[in-house]
Amino acid sequence: MTTEQTPTLKLVLPKGRIQEKVLALLGNIGVNFKSTSRSYRPQCSDARIEAKIMKAQNIPTLVDLGRHDCGFTGGDWIYEHQADVVTVLDLGYDPVQIVAAIPEDLLNSEANPFENKSRQIVVASEYKRCTEDFIKKHALNAVYLQSYGATEAFPPEDADIIVDNTATGTTLRMNRLAIVDVITTSTTRFIASKHAMNDPAKRQKIDEMKMLMEATLRATQRVLLEMNVSNTSFDGVIALLAGHSMNSPTVSDLYNHEGFAVKVAVPTKQVHILIPELVKAGATDILEYKLEKMVP
Repeated sequence: MTTEQTPTLKLVLPKGRIQEKVLALLGNIGVNFKSTSRSYRPQCSDARIEAKIMKAQNIPTLVDLGRHDCGFTGGDWIYEHQADVVTVLDLGYDPVQIVAAIPEDLLNSEANPFENKSRQIVVASEYKRCTEDFIKKHALNAVYLQSYGATEAFPPEDADIIVDNTATGTTLRMNRLAIVDVITTSTTRFIASKHAMNDPAKRQKIDEMKMLMEATLRATQRVLLEMNVSNTSFDGVIALLAGHSMNSPTVSDLYNHEGFAVKVAVPTKQVHILIPELVKAGATDILEYKLEKMVP
């Protein structure tokens, strides 16, 4: 199928903190963008892709409506907008929890707004649906107050409870807030509209992007080790690698059959333990390489 015959894939990119990681990932699969700081329509190196930059909060609804074929957003915004989209791939980027929190000095108090339901309370949040689900789940006598950033500043004068996202809980602790419920968790997702996934040409392009992104994400978790192993040490080294490698090592004879060259992909986190063990087992000339992509 030629480029002219292939329909343009409308891709929406997130504005804000998750954009940098998304663009880096796309760049690793050969999808690059030229843009200025004021441009919302970056030019894509792939002529089959037309991109636009929007706030992550808006992306699930826009994809659901079919205004865009696919895009990147947080799982929290998919939940918040109840968007009927296909989650093609969970990138695992920017993991956060959506939590309910109260002033920490009220935790063990009779005035604890989470436990004392005798009075009406105010719950402030940017997440309307998440907050309403939280209120309903715990049968709270509460009203929802829309916040527009800095939600942690509302208690105790302007809200009794807040619902907000947190990665480490540091901001909550700095504001003397304690988590009383975890409503949901969120990471960056690559999503697509059902209409696009029912279009064979668009689905093929989306599936290709998914495969390459998966391969890139997988490669960040592993490195390639290459080493020489003598005939006498071979069995011990292979047995050691068997517990760490994704698949069986690649083995080839050295010149004059004086041993073997062994290549294997292993988890990055295990390398600092594995290399000394390999040396003890008799491996020599060990080389470590970073991987760009891994396709099983």
